[in-house]
Amino acid sequence: MRVRDKTFKSIPALVSKLLIDLRDCEGPVWFRGQANKEWKLLPSIARVENKLSEMTLIKRFKQNAMMLVSPRPNNSIEWLFIMRHHGVPTRLLDWAESALMAAYFAVYEKPEEDGCLWALLPTKLNKLAKMDDIPSFEENMEIMSYDPDSFSRETISTLLPLAIIAPRNNPRMQAQLSVYTINHRDNTPIEELGDRKHIWRYIVTKDCKNAMMKELELIGIGKFQLFPELQSIGDILKGEC
Repeated sequence: MRVRDKTFKSIPALVSKLLIDLRDCEGPVWFRGQANKEWKLLPSIARVENKLSEMTLIKRFKQNAMMLVSPRPNNSIEWLFIMRHHGVPTRLLDWAESALMAAYFAVYEKPEEDGCLWALLPTKLNKLAKMDDIPSFEENMEIMSYDPDSFSRETISTLLPLAIIAPRNNPRMQAQLSVYTINHRDNTPIEELGDRKHIWRYIVTKDCKNAMMKELELIGIGKFQLFPELQSIGDILKGEC
């Protein structure tokens, strides 16, 4: 990997390490927090056995979600982003442009396990897939092979995971500064691709998770900030009772 694993025991310590490690980085850096450091960087659909097809999942989701989503997605790929944020297995893996927002997901659960914060250089990842920029489905026809409609029709090709951006058309995506990687049919974990110079991680030990959660809440990064919904308000108040 580009940087050897480092351990951080506080949010200020993480920021200090990032300032050093990002000094010579060119282009954007994306982050992903995982509550268990052993989890591979694979999208949820790659971790599900006996899975339904992607198009079946989209149709089933739309069947009941149509009246609940506003603005309504225009196409299958937009539905895929909505589905990802509501627990449906997809080929998407979500990342954040904020290291501290991503750190929340590394510490908020699994108190019995070490977590980690991944750092990704998306332009370097895309060079492995012969792509020179970070595309959007709205603007780049070269990536239409990753679109659910094309993916379901053509079943032979195998492409590498790709970093992409998408319109943040729901409150969760906007709040979490969401960006994504999308898999095709090559399900090699992102941390095992190529020379691994596009990826590295920071380990958070389980004994520090609770303290770091309090540090994040102190600077305004908590459940409601990342999930700006009525359910989050209820959960927060329930926890204070």
